[in-house]
Amino acid sequence: MRTSNPFRTFTVLLAAGAAFAVGSSAEAHGIWFAKRATQLGLIYGVGADDLDSVKRQSMVTHIAGYDEDGEAAPTKLRVAGPLLLVDSESPASVVTAVLFNGIWSRTPAGEWVKKGRDEVPNATVSEKNTKYAVAIVGPMSKPLGLLPEQRLQILPVGEIPKMLDKPLKLRVMFDGKPVAGAQVLRDYVNDPDAKPLVSAKDGTVTIKVRNQGLNVVAAIHITPSDEPAKADRMEHLATLAFTLEHKPE
Repeated sequence: MRTSNPFRTFTVLLAAGAAFAVGSSAEAHGIWFAKRATQLGLIYGVGADDLDSVKRQSMVTHIAGYDEDGEAAPTKLRVAGPLLLVDSESPASVVTAVLFNGIWSRTPAGEWVKKGRDEVPNATVSEKNTKYAVAIVGPMSKPLGLLPEQRLQILPVGEIPKMLDKPLKLRVMFDGKPVAGAQVLRDYVNDPDAKPLVSAKDGTVTIKVRNQGLNVVAAIHITPSDEPAKADRMEHLATLAFTLEHKPE
């Protein structure tokens, strides 16, 4: 049976519920897609930290690819030395991934440990971390829509500009609804410590495109815990990667 097309248009619904402040996180790290020696890789890190993604392969719970019409392009990860590379059976214009990074707690001394509040009862905070990644890597015949497994997703509103410093309107979505109060970083790789922008009531935020090359935008959204005995909250971190072409050599 064919699944619904993930590039479908969608009706905007206003997000409900309280907003949760984002404090310092156990895992400010995220995942995104980037070229490595002309091949597409799944990267785990933050800023210039390109960490060992291979040892985290078991945490990847979902990987998928879609062609320019939004139809599935079977996709898998392949270990190549220290890298996780993306292999698709047919050309993919969009690739996605989800990584569940477990539950972390911060001790009173400020150290993060991979344990829940049930094991660290005096933790200053315990949180459950999930990472999401979407990359536009080829032409698309339809606007990018909501994608399977991407509970938190950043959607371009309109076309992505072809030049840096041009405005780009984005909408942050969680479980199919716009997110008010999500924190958005316009350049997660090159400026991860910048003051984040905050999404409006309709989930939108407008950034200036930072790079004439790879751009990785990140959004962070905090929700109540589904395991309150182990975690105080859940942190969802999503990235949207796209590349602007440079001038011909």
